[in-house]
Amino acid sequence: MDRLILIGNPGNRRTEGLQEARRKLGMPPAVVVPYLDLLRGRTSLEQTAELAELRGGRSPVLRLDAPGELFEVERELIALGAPDAPAELADDRLLPYGAWNDPQPLPVKAALSIQEQRGRLYHPSQWFRGYGRLLAMVEKRAKELWPHGRWINAPDDIAAMFDKRYTHRVLTAANVPVPKRLAPPEQLPDYETLREMMSQRRLHRLFIKLAAGSGACGVIAYQTNPVTGAELAVTTIGVESYNTRPPAYYNAVKLRRYTGSQEIRSIINWLLAHGAHIEQWIAKAAYMGHSYDIRQLVVGGEACHRIARVSPTPITNLHLRSQRKTLDEVGLNSSEQDTVKDCAERALAAFGGSTVAGVDVLLDSRLKKPYIVDVNPFGDLLYRVEYSGCNPYEWEMRRLGETFSPFSPMGKERSEPAERKNEY
Repeated sequence: MDRLILIGNPGNRRTEGLQEARRKLGMPPAVVVPYLDLLRGRTSLEQTAELAELRGGRSPVLRLDAPGELFEVERELIALGAPDAPAELADDRLLPYGAWNDPQPLPVKAALSIQEQRGRLYHPSQWFRGYGRLLAMVEKRAKELWPHGRWINAPDDIAAMFDKRYTHRVLTAANVPVPKRLAPPEQLPDYETLREMMSQRRLHRLFIKLAAGSGACGVIAYQTNPVTGAELAVTTIGVESYNTRPPAYYNAVKLRRYTGSQEIRSIINWLLAHGAHIEQWIAKAAYMGHSYDIRQLVVGGEACHRIARVSPTPITNLHLRSQRKTLDEVGLNSSEQDTVKDCAERALAAFGGSTVAGVDVLLDSRLKKPYIVDVNPFGDLLYRVEYSGCNPYEWEMRRLGETFSPFSPMGKERSEPAERKNEY
């Protein structure tokens, strides 16, 4: 079979899980290209081709894994997204909202001097710009080296899925059910405009999501009282205020409740400045008085591993101590489970260059109608969940080992929404 090149962070749960799956299935180990080495120029895809003996017409399969969990990578990506980054690396063509102005951008030198503070959200929009530039660089160089190479998830699809604003547009264009968007992002510059539009459209309960956030980072379940104007924000965002400099925002890794307008205004304005997707808050189906949604993995067009995430709060991510349940345990019948699978498969099919994604499916509390609330290109890190006797990585590698092949040839085009991709 073709060799697998894995661009990721060596030694983390994802890389080790995939390598263990390949070992168990009798496959050669993936050739790991560390994100940090790529960003610092210590390695390249050209060097990888030489080391893996992939010159002379042999074409690999390539996999991009999540860039998180390593602060040095985060810092390098913020620097790559800087306004004074080298011109040859400042390629924003894969960014869905590349014309968006990053607030108070950090120059390269300032970005590289950032010191780690655990949980701190330094500059999410500049980080995403840097990641988009890295994806563009990797896509271009891989295509030059291996014109017939195949991506498990194409770089342009990863950039598109990572941006919740654009994911909503792609799914809407494909007639996949999604919660109603409050407004295009350019029409919501600040908190005051948001409150005014909520009143005009009589939408008093919303989810506000950092455009390129993951793991509930930068998510607010926000509601207002239409009579009194009182407001409540439930979020993982923490705030540290200073007398002499702007407040610092961080991922508290637990939910916090804010009722004060000053704090809520500050958090929302910060999210809007970095890019946010705002959608209707749909009441989720319930189990034992707790709400839940479903993480459904899709591999090669087929829905496979899945888990219901049950929480007493409106935000259900598993790391926030939500309960893990099977779909049978939360009371979904076979028809309802098939509806979840079909909706998730349609969501991934909207991204024609990709084969694997964790799709988050919400069922409304009244009719259990499905809505897609996220498509995660790195959403296959699911513990203690099996399908056909395989964990997620084993199943993915088994399908690849069987030469299953909607794996995307480089350069395959995805149908775009009506608006141009790189505008807002």
